[in-house]
Amino acid sequence: MVDFGLSEEQREIRAWVRTFVEREIMPLENDVLRRERGGAAPGLNADEVRGLRELARKSDFWGVQTPVEYGGMGLDAVTAALIEAELGRTFLTFKFGGEADNILFHADEEQQKRYLLPTISGERRSCFAITEPGAGSDAKAIRARAVKDGSEWVINGEKTFITGGCEADFALVFAVTDPDLGADGGVTCFLADRESGWTSQPIDTMGERRPASLVFDGVRVPEANVLGEVGRGFELAMQWIGKGRYLLPARALGGCERMLQMSIDYAQTRRTFGAAIAERQAIQWMIADSETEIEALRLLVLHAAWQVDQGRDSRHAQSIAKLFGGVKANEIVDRMMQIHGGMGYTRELPIERWYRDLRLLRIFEGTDEIQRRTIARDLLKGRVTVGETLR
Repeated sequence: MVDFGLSEEQREIRAWVRTFVEREIMPLENDVLRRERGGAAPGLNADEVRGLRELARKSDFWGVQTPVEYGGMGLDAVTAALIEAELGRTFLTFKFGGEADNILFHADEEQQKRYLLPTISGERRSCFAITEPGAGSDAKAIRARAVKDGSEWVINGEKTFITGGCEADFALVFAVTDPDLGADGGVTCFLADRESGWTSQPIDTMGERRPASLVFDGVRVPEANVLGEVGRGFELAMQWIGKGRYLLPARALGGCERMLQMSIDYAQTRRTFGAAIAERQAIQWMIADSETEIEALRLLVLHAAWQVDQGRDSRHAQSIAKLFGGVKANEIVDRMMQIHGGMGYTRELPIERWYRDLRLLRIFEGTDEIQRRTIARDLLKGRVTVGETLR
C-alpha cells in the first residue's frame, strides 16, 4: 500500500514552522526590501537572524537534523524537507541554528571540542571550501596544495564562490597533498582557523547570496587539524556535496507556492477591459501549469527524502528533484512576474527578488548539466533501471 499521508508529528512541525515564518519572518520583508533599495546589504542582518534563532530556540527548535546526542532534534529527512519548504515561503534566507556540516562529525574528540560542538551551539561558524576558479563542477580539478613541513601543513591556493566564507571563523578546506594520486587518495581536508592567515573577499552576485573568494598564502595548519585521514578528503567532500540536495528544491517549492497564491489573489483583483484578469484563459493556463509543476516537484522532493529515511541510495532521486526543481521554479517565477505585469518587475514586490535568487538553483551544488549527466549515467551504466521507483 502506498501512503502519501504525513504523521501527526510532521503535520504539527510543519504548522509550527509556517506560523513562525508568517508571524516572525514575513513581517520583516518590507523593511528588508526598503533597505536593499537604499543600497544596504541584502537579506536579514546579523541581529535579526540572532533574534529569530533565539526565539525559535525558546520553543526547543534547534538543530533540525543534528543528532539528539549532540543537542539537536534529530528529525528525519522528510520532516526536514517539509521544514525547508515552509522556510522557502519567504524570500528571506533563514535557517534554524544548531547545525554543523555533516562531515564535521568525522572529527576526533579534540576536534569536536574545538570545532563541532561550538558550531552546533552557534559560537563558531564554518565554511566549506573546495570550489576553485578552475574547479567548479569538476571538483577533481582542484589545485590548492598542502605540503608537510614538520608537524604542520602549509596550504597555498585560492577558493571561490564559498558560501559563508566572509563570515566563517574556520574553513573546511580541501587541498592536494599527493599530486600523483589527486582525487584518488591525494586530497586532504583541513580545519583552518581564520587566525592561521587565510583571507576572504565578497563576490557580488545578482541575488542575495554573497559568496567569498578565499586566499591561502602560506597558511600553516597543525597536523592535528586534519579532518579524517590524510588523502581521504575527496571522499569527505562527496559526502558533503551529496547530503541534502533534496533540500534545495524543497525551499524553491515553498517560494513557488507563495508566489502562486500571490498571483491568484492579484489576478482576482486586477481588472482590465472590464473584467478581472483571472477570467482570461492566458492567465488561467499559467496558474494551472504552475500548480501542476508544484505538485510534481513536491512528490519528487518528498520521494527523494523518503529514500534517505529508508537508507536507500537517494542520489539519483535527488538529482531528478534538483534538476526539475531548478528548471520549473525558474519557469514558475517568470510566469508569476508576467501575471503581475509591471508591478512584478519592480523592487516593491518580492517577485523580482525571487526571480534573481531562484536562478542560482540551476547553478550551485550541481548545475543542471551535472544533474543530467548523473541521471543519464545511472541509467546507461545500469545503476538504476527505468521505472524502478517503487521497487
